[in-house]
Amino acid sequence: MFAVYGLQGRMFSGPLDRVRELGPVQAVARLRALAGVQREEQAPPAAVIAGRLAEEGGFGGLAAETLPRQALNAYAQTATPPRQPLSLVQQLMSRRMITVPLAATVREAWGLLARAGVGQAPVLNAKGQLVGLIMRADLLRPDTLPLDPADAQAWTERLAQPVSSAMWTPVPTAQPDSPVREVAQLLLDLHLPGLPVLDEQGALQGFLSRSDLLRALTREPPLDLWS
Repeated sequence: MFAVYGLQGRMFSGPLDRVRELGPVQAVARLRALAGVQREEQAPPAAVIAGRLAEEGGFGGLAAETLPRQALNAYAQTATPPRQPLSLVQQLMSRRMITVPLAATVREAWGLLARAGVGQAPVLNAKGQLVGLIMRADLLRPDTLPLDPADAQAWTERLAQPVSSAMWTPVPTAQPDSPVREVAQLLLDLHLPGLPVLDEQGALQGFLSRSDLLRALTREPPLDLWS
């Protein structure tokens, strides 16, 4: 199940196919370019470390062939915890709550995103309700910048504008139990960088980005897209 939120609150709730058909969602998506999201560095899994050690000659400088095969297998089993297939948004989403208030200026929004090291964040109104999504790339789009780079007054006015002048709205959202495959399809169809994840009451639970999906394909437990 998916929902769409705008400045007037929740405007739609329903399945994937109907979200993609919404005129306002398609119109907004066409106007926004894809933005890269900073990927967090992660340590390689223990199983990979074990494999590299074995390839490099085993443990303690001993050749791999001198170590009992049973010992290597036992190490791999104990170093790698049981992994369950991932198929739901709640298993992949980031629970790090980075948000931008609707009352923020362009300058303040830029600072929030830069300090958090993220490329986008949900925009919340004074009641904590989702009203849009802001991307760092959209805060200083070339078509919104002063024509004269040396015009200090124009720069001051631009940076003092509200974040609503740069955010996009309405914004589709997923629920924690939404299938990952459907979310990936929505991101692809609408050229979205990620989706806020809200519960049925509209409370923000997390954020699922393209980087989260790519990380799950390369570094996380098996991704079950067809469950």
